[in-house]
This record gives sequence, C-alpha cells and structure tokens, in this order.
Amino acid sequence: MESAWGSLASSSLSLAEKLCAAFFPVILVVDAVVYALARCCEPKQRSNVRSPRFGFRDIERLAEETEFSVNEVEALNELFKKLSRSIIDDGSIHKEELRLALFKTPLGENLFLDRVFDLFDQKRNGVIDFEEFVRSLNVFHPQTSPDVKQDFSFKLYDLRQTGFIEREEVEQMVAAILKETNLDISDEVLQHVTNKTFQEADADKDGKINKEDWKAFVKQYPSLLNHMTLPYLRDVTARFPSFIFNTEVKDPDPA
Repeated sequence: MESAWGSLASSSLSLAEKLCAAFFPVILVVDAVVYALARCCEPKQRSNVRSPRFGFRDIERLAEETEFSVNEVEALNELFKKLSRSIIDDGSIHKEELRLALFKTPLGENLFLDRVFDLFDQKRNGVIDFEEFVRSLNVFHPQTSPDVKQDFSFKLYDLRQTGFIEREEVEQMVAAILKETNLDISDEVLQHVTNKTFQEADADKDGKINKEDWKAFVKQYPSLLNHMTLPYLRDVTARFPSFIFNTEVKDPDPA
C-alpha cells in the first residue's frame, strides 16, 4: 500500500486532486446528515425546554437570503426538528445527536463530523440552531457562488480557527483521510504532500496559507471545489416528497 502512495506522491494525481480528496469525506458527512434527518427516529427523551418556533416571516427571510425556496426552507425545518429532538428536545442539534444519527451511537470521535459540526455552529455555542443549519447547507447548494464555497473550504482546513492554514493542519487532515480509508503511508510521503501544498499555495513563503493565498490557489486549481456541492439541494422538496405539506406561505411565481 505504501508503494502505491509513493507513486501517488510523485505524480499520479495532481496536487489539486490530492487536496480535493480532503473535501470528499466532509461532503459525505453533510450528505449523510441530510439523509439521517429524513429517517431519524422519534425522540428518546423529552426536556421541558420549549423549542423555538420559526414563524412564516423568518422562513421567508431565510428563503430571500439563501438559494432555497420558501417551501424548501419549510421542508428543511421539518427535517431539522426530527434530529434536534433525538436526544434533547430543545430546538437545537447537539453533536451527540449528529453522531447518533450517523453512527448509531452518541459516543466516539470523527474529525470530519467534528469539522462539519464546528463549521455549522456559526455562533460557536456548542449547538446548531435552525438558521445556522439552513445557512450552512446553503454553502453546498448548486447555485451558491464559488466565493462562498471557497471561504468554507478555507475554514475546513483552518482547524485552529486562526485565520491561517498551517502545516500541522494540512498533515492532520491528510492523516485523517488516510485513517478513514484504511490507507497506511510513511511520514515521508505525508511530508511530501504537505511540502508540495505549501510550495504552490504559500505565495509569500511565510509558512502559512492565508485567505488571499487560498483564493489564488483555488483560482489556479478550481477542481478543489468539486466536492463542495450537493446537486439535490437544488430541489429539496422533490428529493424528500414526504416533507411537502400545505403552507400559508407560497413561493413567488417565476418571472
């Protein structure tokens, strides 16, 4: 297996394709989250906390500010409520609820699940509320601009949230990918991938990749964003017809 990765390190894949692989486990987690919501079980435990309600004006506002239609936001709200009640019924998704939905256990660690949760948790308060959920899924919508996807992909690698991507973070992400795929490579090959990344992406050679470096790197290798789109988010209600229901809010007629 190591020899296979040795040839990979030399030239069998472009640098962009190697780094693109880092996004693949993340998009799989996001994809699995949506499907886990659709088949999530009834609540196991109820709390006395009243779940926050989303009114029609809130739903209309989210539809105006994202690529989702009003009916799609409502469908996502139904999906969200199922998962947010799976352990604690407080109107928020806890990391344990996400683990339970994906892995059938609230315990354990997974770097990619942790990164998805941390990036969805935009307020950094340890839970994901509905607005955070919709806005984060919107990143993966086919109509979302490449600039938004680019910013999200930068944050994916910025594990320590310092505003820079450092060598240790790239190594940690690549090592986690290999662990997920049961591949074993030498430290030498891992170091080669990291060195090649910084050779091409670290424009000012300061040992860190800042947002401007990353922007230029993605422009050079646009395939890096290939795994930042879930095509079925273009029409959520068609993908999950069981969550279509009568609504007092109607989508505007197309122009």
